[in-house]
Amino acid sequence: MGHYAAVWDPRAAIGVTKDSNGIDQVVLRTPHGASATVSLSGGQITSWRNVRGEELLFTSSKAIKSPKAVRGGICICFPQFGNGGSLEHHGFARSKLWTIDNDPPSLHSFDARGKSFVDLLLRPSDEDLKFWPHSFELRLRVCLASDGNLTVISRVRNINGKTFSFSFACHTYLSISDISEVRIEGLETLDYLDNLSRRERFTEQGDAITFECELDRVYVNTPNSIAVLDHERKQTYLVKKDGLPDVAVWNPWEKKSKAMADLGDEEYKQMICVDAAAIEKPVTLKPGEEWTSRVVLVVVPSTFCGDDDL
Repeated sequence: MGHYAAVWDPRAAIGVTKDSNGIDQVVLRTPHGASATVSLSGGQITSWRNVRGEELLFTSSKAIKSPKAVRGGICICFPQFGNGGSLEHHGFARSKLWTIDNDPPSLHSFDARGKSFVDLLLRPSDEDLKFWPHSFELRLRVCLASDGNLTVISRVRNINGKTFSFSFACHTYLSISDISEVRIEGLETLDYLDNLSRRERFTEQGDAITFECELDRVYVNTPNSIAVLDHERKQTYLVKKDGLPDVAVWNPWEKKSKAMADLGDEEYKQMICVDAAAIEKPVTLKPGEEWTSRVVLVVVPSTFCGDDDL
């Protein structure tokens, strides 16, 4: 991938530049000016901007600039979400160096519908196999449509000689005006696992999720579209998903934010994590089998978002 580094043409759909650590990152653009940036470090989506250049993903001003995942953007959590066993928090995929998987000529052209995309690939290292002894191929397609919608397609193939299971999440930090101005619709009456109460199971009682304190939950068996309404900005994020039955919702609130070195004391007000995920029931793949998931992020004016959109 080294000889593609620093390839950039402002008229092109895709360019490759270096981040602050000297690691390649791919910048996707649309003809109308929307953009997304994907780092080969962790396959992390570090930026998603609309046609007006407004950043739609949150990244902490105190994010630790290291080769590992930074606090913000969209992280790929695999082969686990959360903590457990000998694996690092949220799995190792987000701290590994990925490679570009698609043919080089597609790096520099739009397709017929004006969308741009990049395919990334992760295979386990010898070190990974010591902690999680399963051979796999994890492919990630990040696609920016001509209208600015962002699609993340993940595929996991078992090239192992035995069956294995994993959990997975697109850990997504959305940028918001203020946490007190946000509500989430589409999770009403559903069961959730409360990570603040030792994963005890409860049933959502509210008409919508609003925020007055720390919240860390995994909603299970969720619909395929969730709406995150930002009243102050008068805009709504739609999180549309397939193959990911759960939704993790997290905001650390004030006390935990102050204890986190890579998050500003007041930055919890400008972020909300809404993650399409497969957590409660791990995905199981037999040898040779492949699993696919899709997440589409859309931003619309709140006045245009009604029940029909869900």
